[in-house]
Amino acid sequence: MAHAAQIKIPATYMRGGTSKGVFFRLQDLPAGAQLPGAARDALLLRVIGSPDPYGKQIDGMGGATSSTSKSVILAASTRADHDVDYLFGQVAIDAAFVDWSGNCGNLSAAVGAFAISAGLVAPDRIPHDGTATVRIWQANIGKTIIARVPMADGAVQETGDFELDGVTFPAAEVQLEFLDPAAEEDGAGGAMFPTGNLVDELEVPGVGTFPATMINAGIPTIFVNAEDIGYTGTELQDAINSDPDALARFEAIRAHGALRMGLIAHIDDAAKRQHTPKVAFVAKPAAYVASSGKAVGAGDVDLLVRAMSMGKLHHAMMGTAAVAIGTAAAIPGTLVSLAAGGGARDTVRFGHPSGTLRVGAQAAEVDGQWKVGKAIMSRSARVLMEGWVRIPGDAF
Repeated sequence: MAHAAQIKIPATYMRGGTSKGVFFRLQDLPAGAQLPGAARDALLLRVIGSPDPYGKQIDGMGGATSSTSKSVILAASTRADHDVDYLFGQVAIDAAFVDWSGNCGNLSAAVGAFAISAGLVAPDRIPHDGTATVRIWQANIGKTIIARVPMADGAVQETGDFELDGVTFPAAEVQLEFLDPAAEEDGAGGAMFPTGNLVDELEVPGVGTFPATMINAGIPTIFVNAEDIGYTGTELQDAINSDPDALARFEAIRAHGALRMGLIAHIDDAAKRQHTPKVAFVAKPAAYVASSGKAVGAGDVDLLVRAMSMGKLHHAMMGTAAVAIGTAAAIPGTLVSLAAGGGARDTVRFGHPSGTLRVGAQAAEVDGQWKVGKAIMSRSARVLMEGWVRIPGDAF
């Protein structure tokens, strides 16, 4: 019996922030995958190695975690005031679907560098030395990201001494600005607080009823107090991910929060939308030892945050969730702000399982509605491998 030969597709494997993903130029994809739809999804699933009932993604580029089961498609922007259009796909590990419902803030740090190196940014916008300002259109949520990419001798500068907790080695710093980050999610009408409240009582059958801040900023996120669900906020991954009952409770919180936020029409729809919303629990500052062995003191942070991604506790912090944290911290009265001591602030440093992260946000109340002009953070990015990925020619 004859079998289809493998085909090869130009691709680059990159780290961005605390995530890794496979990057493609839209023009390099096979014709059938250049448009949204089943063929594109099938191609990306095969590239990453999903669905994998073993949960390892051995037969693909994925790393069997939410942070490493990711894909990015870039094209020169069709918008005159942007350089590149950026589309992110979160590839499920054990199921056959790609979630296009949100952005990846960590991989956003690699978009500018890839766009420059891949020839997607006009040469006259790239300095020989200094900093290139890349204007990114985030196509999943219809928002603008500004990436400030260091350049040296006409090429992207990837090496440096910027350290990011959750990443082993230092690299060059990439500054990101997420403009007007309130996510325009379907069903939410673009409202930062889709319920109209800074804090709601969220009823979750089988789990309980407790305060929650539900916000669309960076990525839709449900914040709850750690103590209300039996935690301290100092937990590392194993404390949550080794407990099936805990994971089921968090998924129930996520599903019922998604329904309250208008992101899904029926509770069962949450299973088809794993990437959004996120669930995070917050607590006041406390000392703990990060997963690397680094000691984090109570005085080193303004609050503690732990976040769930694709059904598991994240090893550090998703970039988009960091935007949500910074935004919520800037708005007095949210659970995030209260955990950080209350009051107005334009920057916040929070503790996560791998260490600490600082993020800033500019918030103002306009006609009774909170608006955020931008959120700012620093990440790093690096090319890990470039060339071609190969998949069977009949895989999509």
